[in-house]
Amino acid sequence: MTDYDIAGLKGRLGGIKVEDNPALVQQKSRDFYWYSPTLKRQLDHVVGDLIVSPTSEAEVIRTLQAAFELGIPVTPRGTGTGNYGQAMPLSGGVVLDLSGLNKVTAILPGRFVAEAGTVIAEIDKLARAQGQEVRLHPSTYATASIGGFVAGGSGGIGSIAWGGLRDFGNIIRLKVVTMEANPRVLELAGEDLHKVAHAYGTNGVITEVEMPLGPAYGWVDLIFGFDGFQAAAAFANDLGEQDGIAKKNLSVIAAPAAHSYFLRHQDYLARDKHVVIAMIADFAVDATLAFARRAGAELMFRSDDVVPEDGRKLPPGFELTWNHTTLRALRIDPAITYLQVLYPFPNQVALAAKLSEQFGDEVIGHLEFVRFDGKVTCFGLPMVRFTTEERLEEIIRIHEEMGAPIFNPHRYTLEEGGMKQTDEVQLAFKREADPKGLLNPGKMIAWEDPSYDYTSGKTFLFKSLSEKGPDGQ
Repeated sequence: MTDYDIAGLKGRLGGIKVEDNPALVQQKSRDFYWYSPTLKRQLDHVVGDLIVSPTSEAEVIRTLQAAFELGIPVTPRGTGTGNYGQAMPLSGGVVLDLSGLNKVTAILPGRFVAEAGTVIAEIDKLARAQGQEVRLHPSTYATASIGGFVAGGSGGIGSIAWGGLRDFGNIIRLKVVTMEANPRVLELAGEDLHKVAHAYGTNGVITEVEMPLGPAYGWVDLIFGFDGFQAAAAFANDLGEQDGIAKKNLSVIAAPAAHSYFLRHQDYLARDKHVVIAMIADFAVDATLAFARRAGAELMFRSDDVVPEDGRKLPPGFELTWNHTTLRALRIDPAITYLQVLYPFPNQVALAAKLSEQFGDEVIGHLEFVRFDGKVTCFGLPMVRFTTEERLEEIIRIHEEMGAPIFNPHRYTLEEGGMKQTDEVQLAFKREADPKGLLNPGKMIAWEDPSYDYTSGKTFLFKSLSEKGPDGQ
C-alpha cells in the first residue's frame, strides 16, 4: 500500500483535471503488458492512485512541481499502446495522462511540430492535406500518440525506408519538462535526443515533438504467396533492396498463420502459403509486380483491385504487421506470445530460416524488414506458443546461442528489455532532471541499483551515448 498525500496533491492542482475513480485509475494504469504471460503475472496488480490529465505544458509543470514537493511518483502515459508495462506505475502515485496535449503546432516543408499527446493519425491527416506524410509510425497509428511513440517505441511502418528512432534525423527536436522543485523546460536536439528517446519517461516528460515528414503517396497493399518460408524471406529482402521502388513496409508471415489469424483477409489467402505483405506506392506497383514475377511470387491480393464495398471491410495492410500480427493471433489463440529478434546483416535470411526450422510450429516465423545502419535486414516478431516461462527462457537462450540477439518483451526495465542501454550520460541526465527519482520509478535498474553493471557486452538497439567519446558527452 502506498501512503502518499493524494488529498494534498489534489488541493494544489485546482483547475487541472484529476480522476480517482478506482475503475478508471486501473484502466489508465495499464498498457498492452498482457501480450506477455510473464509481465501479466508480474504486473497484474499494478495500479496508480490518481490520474492527472493536463491540457498544456503549464499544467504539466504545475503537476510535476506539486508532486515533487510531496514526494509522489509520476508515470507519464500517452495512449497506452505500449507492450512492456513502460507506462505502468510500479510505485503507484500519479499516472500523468498526456493525451490532452493534442495540438499540432505546425506543418512545415519536411517536418511537423506537435504536442506529445497528439495521435499520429491526426498529424498524418493534416500533413497529407499538404502533400506530406509521417515517415515512421507504429502499427497502432490510429490510436498511438507521438510522444508515446518516441518515449516507448523503436520504429515500425516506414523503417524499411527510413530506419528507426535510433537513427539520427528521425527525431529533430523534443521539449522535455524536468521534475524538480522548479521544473525546467528543456529543448533537446542532436545527440541529446537520445537521452530521452525510448527512455519510458524516466528522465523527463516529453511535451512537444518535432519530426520529419516525407512525400505523401497513395499506398497499395500487396500480398504474395510462397511455398517456403526462406523463399518468402529472400524475396522480401531483395524487394527491400530495390531502391527505385517506393515502399513503406515489408513483412513475412509463416504459414498457416496469415490464413488462420487474418480473418477479414482470409478469403484471399491460402492456408499453406507463407506470405509477404508489402506496402507499395501506387506508381510503383507495376514495377513491383514485374520484380515479383521474376522471383516466382504468387500475387494473392492487391488492395487497389478490391471493390470499394469489400475494401471498407478490410483493415489496412500495416494492421496485419508488426505487433498487430501478435494481437490478431492472440484473438484466436490466447496462448500466443511473441519475441523481438534481430537477425544480423548479412546472413539474416538464412538465420531466420534456420531458426524457423529449429522450432517448427512452436515458434511461428514473422519478419519485419528494415534499414538497420543503412543495410536492409530484418527484425523478427515470431509468435510463440507459450507453455511455461522456463521454456520461453530456453527459446530465448537458443536464439542468442544461434546468433540472433533478443530484445526481450517479457521484461519491463529498460536494461532487461535490451533496446536501451543505460550509460553514464543517461544517468547523469536522470540525476539532473529527476533528482528524487520520482519519474516512472522501477524502470531503470542502474538508477535503483548503483551496483548494477550496465557496461556489459550485450547487444542493444539504441546506441550508448557514452561510446561517442569526449565530444559526444
